[in-house]
Amino acid sequence: MNKSELINSLSEETTFSKKDVSRVLDSLICIIERTLRRGDKVAITGFGTYWVSRRPARKGINPSTKERIDLEAVNVPRFKAGKHLRELIKSV
Repeated sequence: MNKSELINSLSEETTFSKKDVSRVLDSLICIIERTLRRGDKVAITGFGTYWVSRRPARKGINPSTKERIDLEAVNVPRFKAGKHLRELIKSV
């Protein structure tokens, strides 16, 4: 499901206009991004938790040239599904 399909589904489910749903979804994404940029977690009970994890600098290998390269430390977004979501998906 892509973003436009999600907006359509939410609009049908809630009877709100697609324009209103789109603004709410964009705001939700913006709030999650801003919170993660600050280094805080976003926890949605039953659904899951988003947080930022730090990957330390390390040595790597360029797969095409087999040359050893230095990889910089980076921050990466992470997600862990909540118990309700895990149980729901387990029974599929």
